[in-house]
Amino acid sequence: MWELRAACDLAQILLDLGRQAEARDLLAPIHGWFTEGFDVNDLQRAKALLESLSRRAPSTR
Repeated sequence: MWELRAACDLAQILLDLGRQAEARDLLAPIHGWFTEGFDVNDLQRAKALLESLSRRAPSTR
């Protein structure tokens, strides 16, 4: 769970810098580790961030 929190924080920073693809590439695999507990705030935050990233236009690297 700590790694998920750190990944969310870093993904948000990357998003703020316009690096959406990197943010998604960082967060998606860690979020994918979880198979239960999706009512936990950390997982809800990660899901919302991933949904936000998927709605945005892809950035160039």
